[in-house]
Amino acid sequence: MDLFSAAVLAATIPAVIFAGISKGGFGSGVAFASSSILAVLLPPAVAVGLMLPLLMLMDVQGLVAYWRQWDWPVSRVLLLGAVPGTVLGALFWASADPDMIRLIIGAVALVFVAWQAAQQLGLIRLGARFGAKTGVVSGVVLGFTSFVSHAGGPAAAVYMLGQGLSKTAYQATTVLVFWAVNLFKSGFYLGMGIFTRETLLLDLVLIPFALLGTWAGIKLHHMVSERVFYGITYVALTLTGAKLVWDALS
Repeated sequence: MDLFSAAVLAATIPAVIFAGISKGGFGSGVAFASSSILAVLLPPAVAVGLMLPLLMLMDVQGLVAYWRQWDWPVSRVLLLGAVPGTVLGALFWASADPDMIRLIIGAVALVFVAWQAAQQLGLIRLGARFGAKTGVVSGVVLGFTSFVSHAGGPAAAVYMLGQGLSKTAYQATTVLVFWAVNLFKSGFYLGMGIFTRETLLLDLVLIPFALLGTWAGIKLHHMVSERVFYGITYVALTLTGAKLVWDALS
């Protein structure tokens, strides 16, 4: 597939802007929707390989903005689990065929929407102060899902929401953890050929849109309600998740 075709650019530019808006104004929890949407059009390896350098650029922006405002003990626990989780993700990726990867990406998207719906309905309540063992398990899931579909946010939230962090400390800890995880898994992506010359060249074209999205997210934070933003995101994730699962099984 020609990554510089009009069809690919028409899909990737909005997806990258959306990821920037999510990270810049609404937290990074749903930024992985961009990878899920692109995986409908592109091979899974191309979709995740294309998005990672751009997500890392956004991570650096966040790291500068929240420098040393994170909670290091919470970060350390999650990273202890994320390292083996990332390795498990790499092992899975190396042995799975594209349809299995599509199935996992689609399933993660649908489980995420179901999880959010269950919280809204009061079926799941977070807030208990989980111990370090739960944090490590969350880190393992974080590392695995982050490697496969850049979707480690929900696993991190399960542990972090019960740690009594301030809003700023929560955001800063998220930025630090995912900057480190993305940096770690980038080495595997490089060694496994997930990064290609074509994806990296397209990343150069998309950098301005990543920065634009992050800037727009900061502005929209005070203009668009989270209810509207997340509502649109959950519909998109449901549709793309179902499409990926259908394609993988059929």
